[in-house]
Amino acid sequence: MLGHITLSLPGGVGPLFIGMLFIILGSGLMKPNISNIVGDLYSPTSEKRDAAFSLFYMAVNIGAFVAPFIVSTVGRQVNFHLGFSLAAIGMAFGLITYIVTSRKYIGDIGKQIKSPLQIGEHKTLLKRISLGFAIVLLLVLIAFWTDNLTVQMFVNFISFLGFLIPTCYFVVMIFSKKTKKIERSRVIAYIPLFIGAMMFWTIQEQGAIIMAQYADQRTQLEFLGFSIDPGWFQSVNPFFIVVFSPVFAAIWTKLGSKQPSTPHKFTIGIFLAGLSFLLMTLPGILHGTDTLAHPLWLIGFFFLVTIGELCLSPIGLSATTKLAPKAFAAQTMSVWGLANAAGQGVNAQITPLYGANTEIAYFGIIGGVSVLIALILFFLSPKISSYMRGLH
Repeated sequence: MLGHITLSLPGGVGPLFIGMLFIILGSGLMKPNISNIVGDLYSPTSEKRDAAFSLFYMAVNIGAFVAPFIVSTVGRQVNFHLGFSLAAIGMAFGLITYIVTSRKYIGDIGKQIKSPLQIGEHKTLLKRISLGFAIVLLLVLIAFWTDNLTVQMFVNFISFLGFLIPTCYFVVMIFSKKTKKIERSRVIAYIPLFIGAMMFWTIQEQGAIIMAQYADQRTQLEFLGFSIDPGWFQSVNPFFIVVFSPVFAAIWTKLGSKQPSTPHKFTIGIFLAGLSFLLMTLPGILHGTDTLAHPLWLIGFFFLVTIGELCLSPIGLSATTKLAPKAFAAQTMSVWGLANAAGQGVNAQITPLYGANTEIAYFGIIGGVSVLIALILFFLSPKISSYMRGLH
């Protein structure tokens, strides 16, 4: 909320970075912990767990569906600072609702620290945090002194951290004395799921980058007599999520113990993501890349990637709460968020390759790689399931 209040103030680069800092801190504090609260409502073996996360995911995307219509319209027609202020007002209502109703509806869930710091560990933690800040500050100063403090350098650095941090966390969790033998096996099972999720998010997150550009520059914006604001396409993904999340929740509940395993659900999600990009090669192949594409192609992309998302993202949240070592519950949920960050780090490097001359190859190669990873995960699924040690 504070971040969006800051972004609502005109002032150039300063408020932009301050606002982003608040948003980053707020997301880091809220997103992994609210997911763990949902997980704590159910036992690790409950067959309703995946369905619950599907409904939770629907709730998240109601806001994502409404936001582009309001913020994009206000931003483009009035002022983007006003659009950010509307987001801040919405978060204020959410914060008040949580404070007023949480005690009644969730009680003490989430308030118990599962692995509190022991005596003496506080100083060690502070030393590690201070060392991390010192290293980052030193790197920034070196970049400044060598005239390499550029936006591209910053993007490359963040992309690198997107891979380094989860790698370090996996190593720490596997070799930590706090991790039990059965938990260590489940962490190993989690790693290929994380890699698959990274590939999925590489495609899904391009919905707000390349597909936003595609909507603005390559799509017919007149449909059935209506003029389409290109920003409205950003509501298609959350719209499908809101519509189909209850359907998937009902399916998982109905199937019970017969529902696909977590690795198989991931396989379906990654495969559909790849298929969505392969679909986007067709407008260029059939009509060329110098003509405007029918908006239904773009809607088809969002439909396929969203169905894939419902097979992977809420299931990933559920799997993380099941497979995480008890001593690393919240941290592992943060690691799950880094699968998205790593995917966006890949995007930062490959999206500049997209253009009219490379469109078909761009969609085709990335889509093909995703399908290949899905097939590999499918064949590894029995082995992954065995390492999950009794968790479906």
